[in-house]
Amino acid sequence: MNKTPYTIIFIGPQGSGKGTQIELLTKVLKEKRPTSRVVDIQTGRRFRALAAKGEGFTEKKMSETLDSGMLQPLFLSVVLWGDAFHHHVDPECEVLIDGFPRTANEAKVLDSALSFYRRNQLIVINLETGEEVVRERMIQRARPDDTPNSIEARLIWYREETLPVLAFYREREDTTVIDCDGSKTIEEVHREIVEKLEIL
Repeated sequence: MNKTPYTIIFIGPQGSGKGTQIELLTKVLKEKRPTSRVVDIQTGRRFRALAAKGEGFTEKKMSETLDSGMLQPLFLSVVLWGDAFHHHVDPECEVLIDGFPRTANEAKVLDSALSFYRRNQLIVINLETGEEVVRERMIQRARPDDTPNSIEARLIWYREETLPVLAFYREREDTTVIDCDGSKTIEEVHREIVEKLEIL
């Protein structure tokens, strides 16, 4: 089994199951690498937690943006994941990432962080999930920001801004992109990820 600490970025549209797969993979890594620390950085969760505090203008503005289904600005995304790196990441831990990078520019910022933390071996798990599947899952999820208009806006954003990030990583040295069928069941996707990572 590969003993180099993992740095894994999950990419896929909202509703592709990234958060669920990170939770399942975290359990496997803790079982197979009991002495390793697993750092799970999900910016969506961090956005919602911060907005829920509602203590200042930034938090209130974030809450309004979340309720409308709009995307948070780039600088806030970088601030949140940058803070998580600052407080939790070192060269030895396993790092699982969801919610960023959302654009090619943000990917370049993340690259500078990965270099700083001596994490040059990168794995990207691409959860390819059809838009009809995504729409159905997001409607069933029924969060306040999952309105039909916001779902369509996020799908457009994903196509136009986030898909080019995959092209960036496919060309990046020392990066492995693993394509998985995100439309399969949770168990099937998890099994495929674990097999392709060669954890078992």
